[in-house]
Amino acid sequence: MGMAGGSKKRSMSDEAVAAKTGRTWREWFRLLDAAGARKMPHRDIARLLHNKHKVPGWWSQMVTVEYERARGLRAVHQTAAGFVANVSRTFDASVSALYKAWTDARLRGRWLGAAKCEITTANRNKTVRMAWADGTRSEAYFNPRGTARCQVAVQHSRLKSVSSVKAMKKFWSAAFDRLAAVVA
Repeated sequence: MGMAGGSKKRSMSDEAVAAKTGRTWREWFRLLDAAGARKMPHRDIARLLHNKHKVPGWWSQMVTVEYERARGLRAVHQTAAGFVANVSRTFDASVSALYKAWTDARLRGRWLGAAKCEITTANRNKTVRMAWADGTRSEAYFNPRGTARCQVAVQHSRLKSVSSVKAMKKFWSAAFDRLAAVVA
């Protein structure tokens, strides 16, 4: 996609962003460059888009992130609070069995091992949030797929780098392999 600001692939097409925001990526990037956005924090760019250019909230965030990536101000997987790893898997188990495997300390130890983490919030059969000793955080979302299948999606945040994202994805993939055996 030969667009202004680099030839990296955008998260969505010019047509899609123009249909929802009234401008293409090229047009947004030129407008933001002219407004001095390279030197603005993320929050201020999103506010500029929303307040001055009437871009809806979610779309102002999307345009801001794509602009920051195109200008080398943000890497893929990077958020304002560091980097984020996302991993999901569908298990042949009920939502209640998976939720219990996360919230029961004995069961959790069988698949998560001696990981140094603590549950901070648990919403029965829906979410589990954890604080890790290294200062990172994770959230697990449970999405039933019928009575005997359930998808678990984990978002692990506050990571330090792209390489830590790769390592965390590998960690969760291996943990999910062990979790599958525990809930089988």
